[in-house]
Amino acid sequence: MFTFNSRYYALEKGQYTTADGRVIVYVRRRFVPPPDRFELLQEHLVTEGERFDTVAAEHLGDPEQFWRLCDANAVMQPEDLTNTVGRRIRITMPEGVPGPRNA
Repeated sequence: MFTFNSRYYALEKGQYTTADGRVIVYVRRRFVPPPDRFELLQEHLVTEGERFDTVAAEHLGDPEQFWRLCDANAVMQPEDLTNTVGRRIRITMPEGVPGPRNA
């Protein structure tokens, strides 16, 4: 249903059968995880004119991974990541993946 890099890829699917017998497949609701489930790697300081997709491309190597930045920063709307110059965006490991150990 979704590509492997989608935030919806691993979500459970549900089915609904209408009165006339049609089966509608849907994705169950996704909840934004708490930010403390993400291991911090670094922070990014937002500058004038930056976009959430370019920040994701720079730090995660894929502009479509902006949703990982949203999750790690408790942001529902992607634009909220970069609409305030000077905001610090948390760049993290994927949810539940431990970060590198400090030497």
